[in-house]
Amino acid sequence: MAYNETHAQRIRESLASMDVNFLEKKMFSGICFMVDDKMCCGTHIDKTSGLSLLLCRISEEDAENAMEQPHVTPMMFTGKPMKGFIFVEEAGTESRKDLDKWVRMCVDYNPFAKKSKK
Repeated sequence: MAYNETHAQRIRESLASMDVNFLEKKMFSGICFMVDDKMCCGTHIDKTSGLSLLLCRISEEDAENAMEQPHVTPMMFTGKPMKGFIFVEEAGTESRKDLDKWVRMCVDYNPFAKKSKK
């Protein structure tokens, strides 16, 4: 699994500061943080660019708006963007405030997210 442990630790600390109970699961060639048995956010290193990315699961509307911000790209799966999923490059989460903003969006959306089929 290819992910930046420092980036993952910063996400753990962000979730903990929000008093969120989470589990970690290896997926998407990285690590995902699960809240209420649903994917909330995660991190992995992009194979093409070598950049450490924050995976955000947010509302479709928030994802569309996020695409206008720097360091944000759609999450592509099988060549198509996944609705409600974006990647934020590490440059977009350098400050604690910026990281917390993205993680907060994920946590706020989590109660509305559907659980994956087992």
